[in-house]
Amino acid sequence: MDDITGGILKLTDDLALTRMGYGAMRLTGPGIWGPPKDPAEAIRVLRTVADLGLLHIDTSDYYGPYVVNDLIREALYPYPSGLRIVTKVGARRGDDRSWFPAMTEPELIEAVYDNLKRLDVEQLDVVNLRMHDTSDPTIPFSVLTALQDEGLIAHLGVSNVTEDQLLICRGIAPVVCVQNEYNLVNRGDDALVDICAENGIAYVPFFPLGGFSPLQSEILDEVAQDLGATRQQTALAWLLQRSPTICVIPGTSSVAHLKENVAASGIRFSEIASQRLNAL
Repeated sequence: MDDITGGILKLTDDLALTRMGYGAMRLTGPGIWGPPKDPAEAIRVLRTVADLGLLHIDTSDYYGPYVVNDLIREALYPYPSGLRIVTKVGARRGDDRSWFPAMTEPELIEAVYDNLKRLDVEQLDVVNLRMHDTSDPTIPFSVLTALQDEGLIAHLGVSNVTEDQLLICRGIAPVVCVQNEYNLVNRGDDALVDICAENGIAYVPFFPLGGFSPLQSEILDEVAQDLGATRQQTALAWLLQRSPTICVIPGTSSVAHLKENVAASGIRFSEIASQRLNAL
């Protein structure tokens, strides 16, 4: 990791992601619903992402809904060379702001076309299938594979999956990334992180800083203080050093906070600091 982007992870001949990316979910109103409080700052955040050389933006049409993809298009179209926009399908929002699975063939097809339209592209770089339980993903993943065969999707990923579900999907088509909940104090996916590294698959933790319940740890605070860094920067740096195929996508609606997050890629741990954090 020689620069603020965390280095480049090359997944295929035509897909390379900076290991430091950006999750755009926070560019909405409260509850991931409606427009941002400061639309101009949201546009500045996205343009700063590009200016910093980050090549990995995570999004979905059900953020807002539609708000985030519209902002990405407004801020960045025509898109910078090398930028990869990774989206998700498999969910929808109710009028009461609730979240529902949307896993039928018509729903998945509609979601892919909605993303294409909102982002104003002819092909989506990566589409993650967002699972909601431990059921067999064969049918919904096969729907996305068919859309990939049509040229509407370049690469496929999965989200919120078990090891068994990943194995099933990989038996249908190549999987370039896994997006699951994982962070310094939520290590349930340790084995899957290593499986992804062994197979050259990007592991992209969502809620890398704890999500709606920020990380709490005295040891994390102590290590961060010793480093002269924030708790959040230290947690992100730990993820980048946990596995060579981990990519982080911390979200924010502030340019200052974005730059603070990106600076985490420059943090290096002593052996003692690593041992203390690994033991959490």
